[in-house]
Amino acid sequence: MAQSTLSARALEALLGDWRGADPASAYRALAERLRLLVLDGRIPVETRLPAERDLADRLDLSRTTVTNAYRLLREQGYLHSVRGSGSVARLRGAPTFLPAPPSAEYLDLSKAAPPALPWLGEIARAAADDLPRQLGDSGFDPIGLPELRAALADRYTARGLPTSAEQIMVTIGAQHAIALIARTVVGRGDRAVIEAPTYPHAYEALRMAGARLVPVPVQPQESGEADDEAAELARAFGHANPAIAYLMPDFQNPTGRTLPADARELVLDAAARQGTLVIADETTAELDIDRVDPPLPFAGYGPAVLIGSLGKTVWGGLRIGWIRAERPLIRRLVAARAPGDLGTPILEQLMAARLVERMDEVLEHRREQLRVGRDRLEAALAESIPEWRVPHVDGGIATWVQLGAPVSSQLALAARTQGLVVAAGPRFGIDGAFERFLRLPICLTPDQVDASVRALAVAWRSLGSVPTTAEPGLLAEVV
Repeated sequence: MAQSTLSARALEALLGDWRGADPASAYRALAERLRLLVLDGRIPVETRLPAERDLADRLDLSRTTVTNAYRLLREQGYLHSVRGSGSVARLRGAPTFLPAPPSAEYLDLSKAAPPALPWLGEIARAAADDLPRQLGDSGFDPIGLPELRAALADRYTARGLPTSAEQIMVTIGAQHAIALIARTVVGRGDRAVIEAPTYPHAYEALRMAGARLVPVPVQPQESGEADDEAAELARAFGHANPAIAYLMPDFQNPTGRTLPADARELVLDAAARQGTLVIADETTAELDIDRVDPPLPFAGYGPAVLIGSLGKTVWGGLRIGWIRAERPLIRRLVAARAPGDLGTPILEQLMAARLVERMDEVLEHRREQLRVGRDRLEAALAESIPEWRVPHVDGGIATWVQLGAPVSSQLALAARTQGLVVAAGPRFGIDGAFERFLRLPICLTPDQVDASVRALAVAWRSLGSVPTTAEPGLLAEVV
């Protein structure tokens, strides 16, 4: 049985501007866009697509066009038909219900995360030596080991935000923290302010909790429009009266933007007036390269719940995150946790406690890696695809490249033929927008950067009708 059903109206929004120049090949263009949506995760595996007649009516197409597009996708292995359930999305070669990762022959840029720290094995062995003293109880830990919570509290205090261990809850990564807060705080139909573009799994968690999303545009760092963004957020709080807001104030994913101190104060003042709970995702907050005068943690400017993790600083395979909040909310979150999971693994917490104590060393190592990756990527793109505009970021994990034409989805498909997996711009929006943008990680090795840019250049030229110069005023537009 399909896990969810996609309406014709919702699919139309996801499709965006998919039509090609040749009406005779409309079914192929439709199939290609649907294939990308499945590959890119915007149509989850095992989602039931609209009936052919419904989609044809919605898109003002003949039913034959949609029928042929669905047929082509079935032949390619991206749809399968279930009697009584219609056409259901799948990944080619993957068993039903199990999405397959890209094979080893692909270079995967869809996950912007660095490799593991070189000394992580040493940390794991030391943590294993500590494990016997933890074996006297059940091992189900819904709030976090005292030593890890204390280390995290000390880290916030050192960054200028006095914090006690009682304000910390340890989670299974940042995504777990977002989902836990959403299902604890959000009621069905509540409005939730998000940035646009934003981290896709965050808005997915809010939607699953029943929230109605209210997007506010975010510009890349170099646009100098942080004050405009803060004013837009403040207006959104006043107009929508949201229950919750999810923001990334430092090195926002995907744009790389950082909100300055005065903008943070404006946003949090407006949220407090409306009673909006602000969640600040700070998973990349300490990944500075050459930022001058880093601001305080977001809660240093007003009431906010902070989320962090070791996924971007240490390794994505170490599933440790945390929530910093006032004690009453921490108690609510602990009480609400059991239906989803029974606690954070003890061995990983022991590793995390040691790593947090060495965080300055960790960040120094990452800073140099990111500097090399960013500089190499900027130089390689300037040489190979000079018509793209690549914002200069001063930290974080990615840059939000402006293509100058609404072809991001087509480019992502073309890149796969060159052995490169990249997330198209619309993956970071909620309505098929951002076709003029592409997120590229800056946390790659020089060899990975060179291989990626070569593949992107070939894919870009293969599109055939892309502009060699940008239309005035178009590159900086958030669509």
